[in-house]
Amino acid sequence: MKDLKKNRPEQKDDLDDFISGMEDMKAQLEALDGKLNDMRGKIMGLEGMASRNYFAALSFLLPDKWKFNGRSRNPAKDEFNCLLNYGYGVLYSRVEKACIIAGLDPYVGFNHTDDYNKKSFVFDLIEMYRIHIDRTIFNLFSKKQVMESFFDEIPNGMTLNKEGKAVLIQAVNETFDKEISYRGRNIKIGNTIQFDCHRIANSLIGK
Repeated sequence: MKDLKKNRPEQKDDLDDFISGMEDMKAQLEALDGKLNDMRGKIMGLEGMASRNYFAALSFLLPDKWKFNGRSRNPAKDEFNCLLNYGYGVLYSRVEKACIIAGLDPYVGFNHTDDYNKKSFVFDLIEMYRIHIDRTIFNLFSKKQVMESFFDEIPNGMTLNKEGKAVLIQAVNETFDKEISYRGRNIKIGNTIQFDCHRIANSLIGK
């Protein structure tokens, strides 16, 4: 959000309000003290509040044609969420694969509970990488590369069609192929997921 503010001086005051709200929630999260099992509800509550604030800010920055009212899933109610849901699905698959390669059990989570048949650890890890999908999709809108023809109407919502999926997958792959400085080394964004999974696995066995 701070990066977006740099290029939008005319919207600085509004973005400052959104940023201030998220920083306040971050401070509340950092102030929590106690066992995870006791704090989980508060953590998830703050996460939900921060998420609503964050997506409200993204919608605020979009042209009126593409604005949306919060997150919607199964089905998406708008074009932004259509792209977001599919992009998160692509990311979920990458995170799950990285867990398995590193020898981590996708079903045993820390923050997300290990409910039956739910890959809780994938949901824990994916939070660190959602920003790459968010930025990719926001950039598609900013560069006017999103077309109405990408979406098909379905009962109670809309879905991303073959044309839209192809554009998004190409954009996501380009994002994942970018090299960044990460934890003291130059590495492609897509490879940070596997890097982190191996790092977590090694820490769990005391390496």
